[in-house]
Amino acid sequence: MVSFLAPQVSVVGSIHMDFFILMDHLPVPGETVLGKSFTMQPGGKGANQAVAAARLGAKTYMVGRVGGDIFAEEVLNNFRRNGVDVSYVRRDLETHTGVAFIFVDSRGENMIAVAPGADARVSTHDVDSAIDVISSSDVLMLQLEIPIETVVYAAKVAWEHNVKVVLNPAPARTLPEEIYGYIHVLTPNRIEAQMLSGVRIESREDIVKAAHVLMDKGVENVVITLGAEGALLVSEEGVYHIPAFKVRPVDTTGAGDAFNAALAVAIAEGRSLREAVRLANAAAAIKITRVGAQAGLPYRRDLEEFLRDVR
Repeated sequence: MVSFLAPQVSVVGSIHMDFFILMDHLPVPGETVLGKSFTMQPGGKGANQAVAAARLGAKTYMVGRVGGDIFAEEVLNNFRRNGVDVSYVRRDLETHTGVAFIFVDSRGENMIAVAPGADARVSTHDVDSAIDVISSSDVLMLQLEIPIETVVYAAKVAWEHNVKVVLNPAPARTLPEEIYGYIHVLTPNRIEAQMLSGVRIESREDIVKAAHVLMDKGVENVVITLGAEGALLVSEEGVYHIPAFKVRPVDTTGAGDAFNAALAVAIAEGRSLREAVRLANAAAAIKITRVGAQAGLPYRRDLEEFLRDVR
């Protein structure tokens, strides 16, 4: 039986301030598009996943850096308001807090540019400073918006302490071979799976082949996200397609972060991977009906109500 005692999740990753402009269509090179509205909200894949995990009921620790600017205190306060422990977030006065500029069109599609700032300075020393909470966590969540050597080191530390590692390999980039052996669940989308595996993906069979290549590298389980088609889980037990929930998209920004956080929390609670992916699909579905990478992230009650309505 699944325990509903709060699991512990640690996140090592990026922390941004996001600047959103909603517009009718995304610009092409050289084009100026007048926006319909503007908002400024905390973001970054690491931060989004930490907030999402906390909202879903996990005791959540964030490990990362903010800069010496006016945005640092705002993002830290936002973590606190959402129940994320920031004891291991370092304020780096030599640079700025990471920023992202996000354009969202009327269909919910987006275009994003990022200036990493403090994110590019997250180091192995930051991981060492948080080793007590990482080693006592049920799951460690990682992404690729901080230096890759820090990601590899954090994964290794978690693995050495029998902590399950969930790696969201985004944004897409090449990974050192060493890291694959530390990963419990790898969650690429089609593009990332193709880049990491070297398999050209044009069909469902290609997706499965890519997942098996990644497992041959040492990954225990692969969950390839397929957008509106849901996700494909590939493990030693078999291949399972878990369909998406049908909703009307408003803003897809942060959907992957909602997915990964829900997946991690479900794993930390001891659920099966198939059930964890279903919950992750539900969290992502809720997110895309709401504006904002973090503002739109669901709480546990939202997830439970959504699943009751679906049933």
